[in-house]
This record gives sequence, C-alpha cells and structure tokens, in this order.
Amino acid sequence: MRETLTRLLHPLNLAGIATWLAVAMVVRPGDMPPWRNDVLLLAWLLAFLGASAICERRKSWRVACFAIEATTTLALVWLADNRSTTPVLLVVLVAQMAMVYPLRVVLPFALAVNVAIYLLLGHESGDNNLALMLSYGGFQLFAALTSHYARSAEEARDRLAQVNADLLATRALLADSARDGERLRVARELHDVAGHKLTALRLNLRALQAASPSPQLQLAEQLSAELLGDIRGVVHALRDAHGLDIDTALRALAAPYPRPTLQLSIDDDVVIEDPALADTVLRTVQEALTNAARHGQAKLLAVHLHRDHDRLRVEIEDDGRAQFPLREGHGLTGMRERIVAMHGRLHVSQATRGGLRIEASLPA
Repeated sequence: MRETLTRLLHPLNLAGIATWLAVAMVVRPGDMPPWRNDVLLLAWLLAFLGASAICERRKSWRVACFAIEATTTLALVWLADNRSTTPVLLVVLVAQMAMVYPLRVVLPFALAVNVAIYLLLGHESGDNNLALMLSYGGFQLFAALTSHYARSAEEARDRLAQVNADLLATRALLADSARDGERLRVARELHDVAGHKLTALRLNLRALQAASPSPQLQLAEQLSAELLGDIRGVVHALRDAHGLDIDTALRALAAPYPRPTLQLSIDDDVVIEDPALADTVLRTVQEALTNAARHGQAKLLAVHLHRDHDRLRVEIEDDGRAQFPLREGHGLTGMRERIVAMHGRLHVSQATRGGLRIEASLPA
C-alpha cells in the first residue's frame, strides 16, 4: 500500500491529476447530458491511476489502461462542447507512455491519435484546427522527450549503481584472494625454511646431548621441539583459512538495489576458497537480482548457500511474478553457461510465491 501511494505521488502523476482537474472544470458545464462526460472523465482518471501505480506488474493491464485513456480522450473531443481543451489529456498520456516504452513506439501512436482528433474536429467550420493540433503536437513531443530523457537518466543511474556494486563485490573477493595467497606464502616459508632449520637444530642438539649430556643441552633441545611444534601449529592455522568472504561480496552486490531486498543465508560449513567458484556464485546471484528487479518486480530475494556432500548448492527464490513457460534471455543463458563451465548444474522453475526459483549445484 505504501509503495502504491509513493508511485501515485510521483511528480508526473500529480501533474496528470492537475491537468485532469483543469479539463474537468472546462468540460462539464453546458454538456448534455452531463453524466456522459462525467463517466468518460472518471474512466480516464481511473485508467491513468491504474497505469501509473496499480498495473505496474501487469503489462497487459497497463496496455489496457493506456488504450482506455486514448479512447476516452477521443470520445471527449467528439462529445464535449469545449473541444480545444480536451486534447491536452493526450499530452499527459504521451508523457506517461514515454516513461515505459521507447520513442519509436510512442511517437507513431501519438501521431495516429492526433490524426484521429483532427478528423473529429474537421466537421466543424474554422481554419484553426490544424494550428491547434500542431501546437498540441509540439507539447506532446516535448513531453515525450522529457519523459524519455528522464527514463534514460534513471536507467543510466541504475546501471552505474550496478557497475559500482559489481566493482565493490569483485574488489572484496580480490582482497580476500590476495590475503589467502599471502597466508599461503607465509605458511610455505615457515614450513620450508624455519621448520627445516629447526629440525636440523634439534637433531644436532640431540646428538650433542648423547655425546656429552648436559642440562643446558637438554633444555635447548626441549625448547627447539616446542618451537617446532608452535610453528607447525601456525602453518596449520594459516592453511586452514575460512575461505573467501562471499557474504560481504554478495551484500555489497545487492546494496544499490532499492528492490528487491536480499535475504542471505549461508550455512556455517560453507567455505569457498576457489576464486573462480566464488565469482560464479557472485554472477549467479547478480543475474537473479537483475531479473527480480527488472522483470519480476519482486520485493524480496532469498538466497541460501549450503553444502550437499562434495557440492555447493545455491538456492535463489523471489516473490515476483514470473511468466511461464519461461523464455531464457541472455542473462539466464549466460548464467547457465557459466555454471556448466564449472561442471555444475542449473535448474529454473516457478517459486511457490509465483516468482522465479533458481537452483544451482557446483562442485566444491
């Protein structure tokens, strides 16, 4: 409910409602019968609000709302006494459509409706009809371009935020990978250099103690044995690292998305040390986030990582609206190719809440 109210209070919607009020004040007086235009105005307003805030997830419903707006505008032009004012509703409709569709769709549609309005006005005497429609056409073109560039700016901002999140997540994985590499190098140095020399020192001390027993030699041999054991413990701890910080990387990836919210669950026994495996998991969740936000209009994306014997299982589910039978686009195809390259398996199905469910199984 709050989300719908926020969309209703968008500046474009407020401007559309104000325009509708102005037209309603001009159209209603003097029309016979008066209820006819009231019904048309109410139908236009309901269709406008439906396309703006209510039918966002239902593309077919939104198309129907746009069709109702265009039809009622034409009917008002035909029936209303003041026909020079009602075409302004078409300016609102064109601006509204340009926020959803590309200009190659909006402009031909606007041209067709303008021609229809000109033909409806043609039965009246007067030479101002063409000038009137050209002026309204200019307003419509301005509104369409304004909405188009506003939508382009929003999409560019979203893409930039996604790229930034991608860089942050990749940087987190690279930093972890560099730390793991440094830990492994230190562990090898301790084992190969310090461990080797301490072992030789202990053998020599033991030989001296056998040849000439001494409490000091015995203590030195005991300390060398303890130091060797401590170094082996440090080497074991360095090698037994907790893997890459996939939790931080995934949360950084989802941070720029206002919707859906990431619900991340990683079992305690999940350890990812291979950077290639971590990158595959990262890209899989990234594509699921993009699909849920762009196509499914989901509010929540649940991600669960757990081990199944020698395999890592990634289960992703959103609460959006997935269209089945599903046609895999470039995103899902790339996800499948990336997982197969890691000798994994991918299964895509419909979630219990109507969204998309993605199950990936990867060797770990």
